[in-house]
Amino acid sequence: MYLYHFGLRELPFTLTPNTQFYCELAPHQEALQVLHTALAAGEGFIKVTGEVGTGKTLLCRKLLREVSDRYQVAYLPNPFLSPDEMRRAVAAELGVSVQADQQQLTAAISDKLMELAMAGRQVVLLLDEAQALPDDTLEALRLFTNLETERFKLLQVVMFGQPELDQRLAQPNLRQLRQRITFSYQLRGLTREESRNYLQHRLQVAGYRGEALFSAGQLDALWQASGGVPRLLNVLSHKALMLSFGQGDQRIRTQTIKAVVADTEAARPWPGLWQQTRLWWLVALAVLLLGSGLAARWWPEGLV
Repeated sequence: MYLYHFGLRELPFTLTPNTQFYCELAPHQEALQVLHTALAAGEGFIKVTGEVGTGKTLLCRKLLREVSDRYQVAYLPNPFLSPDEMRRAVAAELGVSVQADQQQLTAAISDKLMELAMAGRQVVLLLDEAQALPDDTLEALRLFTNLETERFKLLQVVMFGQPELDQRLAQPNLRQLRQRITFSYQLRGLTREESRNYLQHRLQVAGYRGEALFSAGQLDALWQASGGVPRLLNVLSHKALMLSFGQGDQRIRTQTIKAVVADTEAARPWPGLWQQTRLWWLVALAVLLLGSGLAARWWPEGLV
């Protein structure tokens, strides 16, 4: 690979949600603040939504690491589960024996939640890809959050999902759950400046110490092509380093950026020469028409 070529210790633009590469950008920091505030308040349901690739899974892993010393955390990365499968998954995360029928299992989970609460360990359930939860499983989760003492909930649920989760929760049959979501946050794409900081941060964490690999114009091009989506920024930048390595280039060429954008289906297309030419023709036509109008207004009538 290109590690030695660019003086890197590790790959800077992998798609795995490695919290080591977490960059303290405004949208992610704001989301974490909301999550910590909501958990401290003891709320039952908390929701974070965002488009594909905006960093929800990384945030989930980051939260998991930050709260595991204060809470008993159960993490379900794939919640496409029936109610019974969900109960058994939660039980396994809490160390409860799953060799029981549904009623016994629910009672055992309740007892475990109370035991942990008495020991000062509230339980937080983290659900990634929550838009995949079936309706009956969402309802089962709501019933779980009915378990509470006079002071706080025994189980807090944090859902990370795509915008489809909001559409799901807008259904009339899920209105009771929707009313229990007291804190929520919607992730946005990165701004131009945030995208620059994001790419430079990942290169530094990966060990790069040389001159800037990407020019300011190339960073802008990557931002435009990715729409500010971190995952796409990673894909495009990784391809650019691979192609530059294959060509023996120590710095990234703009032609390389154009090539990787054209090779990435999810990227916004690079403005082609025909678009630029069309723009110049439109400008020229506007100037011509304006000039014609002024000529018709001010030129002697007999000469027009």
